[in-house]
Amino acid sequence: MPSEVPAAVLFDLDGTLVDTEPHWWRATATVARGLGVDLGPDDEPDVLGRTVEHTAAHLLSRAPRDHDAGDTGDALTRAFAGELAHSFDVMPGATPLLRELTAARIPTALVTASPRSIAALVLPRLGHRFDEVVAAEDTRRGKPHPDPYLEAARRLGAHPSRCVALEDSPAGVTAASTAGCHVVVVTRTGLPTLREIRSIA
Repeated sequence: MPSEVPAAVLFDLDGTLVDTEPHWWRATATVARGLGVDLGPDDEPDVLGRTVEHTAAHLLSRAPRDHDAGDTGDALTRAFAGELAHSFDVMPGATPLLRELTAARIPTALVTASPRSIAALVLPRLGHRFDEVVAAEDTRRGKPHPDPYLEAARRLGAHPSRCVALEDSPAGVTAASTAGCHVVVVTRTGLPTLREIRSIA
């Protein structure tokens, strides 16, 4: 039987609400090749669900020559924005769930490891239905640290233990669970309904 309504629902972006992880991987692979690095499955934990800064540092740790970290981060952001300019898909169930939460007046936050400039490219497709947006620039430490989720809960005035976080990557799941949120792991089949979310809140 459904339990009480969550105080807030916190959403990851890439791979949870929108299917942008393939775009991020391609963008990272393009930048990596320019650094003399070939990406493979072993790189996934340091690319998927991670901040631009972390991914840049990871690429530079594998590069055969020294490169500027800031320039590498900028190149990643530009490449990702270029990928998103072509097209991207909203995950199944995302739009209906956001509408349900709006109708139920349940506060929501977007909690993304992407820069705010990238989130701004995606938000129009989602209808700008978020009370708060916590992007990579908003906390000193990104996922898998709990800081982004703690900041989102703080901004919404909700205790993390009363929040439900929707995530798809290991780094994001670790961040949300360490923050004390109830975590729903989103798969490629789509997002849950509000009724399903209430059953774990």
